[in-house]
Amino acid sequence: MATKEVPPSPLQGDVLFYKNPQPLNFEMHSKLGLNTSNTPFGFARKAHAVPAIVGEFGPASLNYPIIFAGGEYQPVAVMSIRANENLFIDERGAFPDGYYVPAFIRRYPFVFANVTDSDAEQLVVCIDREADFIVENGEVPLFNGDQPSAFTQQCIEFCNNFELERRKTDEFVGVLRDLDLFELREITFTPNNPDGTPGQLTKITEHFSPSPEKIKALPDATKLDMLNSGALQQIHLHWNSLTNWERLVSETLKRAPSAANA
Repeated sequence: MATKEVPPSPLQGDVLFYKNPQPLNFEMHSKLGLNTSNTPFGFARKAHAVPAIVGEFGPASLNYPIIFAGGEYQPVAVMSIRANENLFIDERGAFPDGYYVPAFIRRYPFVFANVTDSDAEQLVVCIDREADFIVENGEVPLFNGDQPSAFTQQCIEFCNNFELERRKTDEFVGVLRDLDLFELREITFTPNNPDGTPGQLTKITEHFSPSPEKIKALPDATKLDMLNSGALQQIHLHWNSLTNWERLVSETLKRAPSAANA
């Protein structure tokens, strides 16, 4: 089997957004709370791509291209064709009405982290202590007495559900990888010259996508298994989401017409 060239993942760092995650505990964080913010998602304003989980492929595919990136084929929702830019978060730190907010963004500033002791690994709830809206005596406390507040309990439950979906996503990607279904695709764009004639074909990015031809060639029993597991549905949602590349290019040119030649 030929070796595939692996384009770099658009996600950098250990965990996107998190600067100083600390295990949540009463001694360290009893006085902390969350201030309701006029810019609730301002922390993601420079994120041009965020991880996506299979449970959200449906709503996310209506607004963003969902691609498989990097050597691990990480599913990501793309929010700009340029780095350090998010076309969907405005100066108020808000998404447009009706647009889907990815779960990875909604989870912040909470996150599960793997902690290994002498016996086994366990998941520990952490909070990003450097989140701008986590402050002492915040409006929404993290603790009620010596117990997590109702708000914190809801956030922990959300993180738990996210972790379950993340594992399902890993299983889904593992099936596609084991069946060797991924192929490398290019996303291109042809700008118009000032006189209206077509300009030079420009490559926007490369990403991995399940190959329709490879899927057609699978044994019927394998395709039936993928249908029953929901994998084929998720693949079709991914394919449908790729029509959103045109929206990203159009919005980029509205904001910066010179970007066509960048």
